[in-house]
Amino acid sequence: MVLTICPNPSIDCTIELDSLNVGMLNKIDSKVETYSGKALNVAIGIARLGEQSFATGFMFENHAKMFEHVLDREGVKHNFVCNKGNARVNYKIIDKRSMLTEINDRGETVIEEKQDELVELVKNLSPNYQIAVMSGSLPKGVNPDYYAKVLSVIPKDVKVIVDTEKMNMLSAIGSREIFMAKPNLRELENFTGQTIVDLKDMVKASYKYIDMGVKNVLVSLGADGAILTDGTESYFCKSASVAVNSTVGAGDSMVAATCVGLLQGVPMHELLRMSVAAGTASVTTSGTNLFYRDKYKEIYTKIYSQKM
Repeated sequence: MVLTICPNPSIDCTIELDSLNVGMLNKIDSKVETYSGKALNVAIGIARLGEQSFATGFMFENHAKMFEHVLDREGVKHNFVCNKGNARVNYKIIDKRSMLTEINDRGETVIEEKQDELVELVKNLSPNYQIAVMSGSLPKGVNPDYYAKVLSVIPKDVKVIVDTEKMNMLSAIGSREIFMAKPNLRELENFTGQTIVDLKDMVKASYKYIDMGVKNVLVSLGADGAILTDGTESYFCKSASVAVNSTVGAGDSMVAATCVGLLQGVPMHELLRMSVAAGTASVTTSGTNLFYRDKYKEIYTKIYSQKM
């Protein structure tokens, strides 16, 4: 089973336009609202692949029932630390070229008492799980060292996967052994301070995580696929060619499939293949909808990992 920790849930408002004209009137072709958050997406993706997941993190009372309804529908159990006020709203604007413009809200402030409450909840829940995933940004009032506070209470035999920006990632790495970090290409460059040109550069840059104690690094490359390295072996898997509707949630889908592969005990090259299949399947859905199992299976048969 997998425990997912979402510190900053969001209402994602996906707006599709013919084109985005800055400083001018824009007319909406379609608008979809979904109740999500990176680690919540991971929990749903795991459930869609037939494994059990449990979602925790912060929640906000004015929207809690909508989030819980979505998780209940997907078969994901949950227990949140509820705060006053509203969940943040993130706007994702997609034009006819599938170019994505994001405007992310910071949401309500989470007080220290609630922060301590979540640490205690994770401490009590985590011994029951094989894998714990913490991903995403932090709400107002919460400092980057919160990643360390949460992850440090998880037992050492639980595999921890982290997907977040640089300062949060550094906090996580300093707290305990991290089984896997999942940066995208931009995050990898930001974390290492290196300009990356090709796959060899990506593997080399990933070693910075490994040198700091991370056991595995999964780098998502969008339409180009992904690489996975443990510092000794490295693999590349190219995505299948598909019609792209939205890239939102693709990285979370990759993490979900990775968790499922770890639970099943598959080898490293197969773990990467499953991850890329889920990420690719995710981009075929509209808005922030995640992948569906049948599409995942279809793409899985078309792609293969190769040793680098």
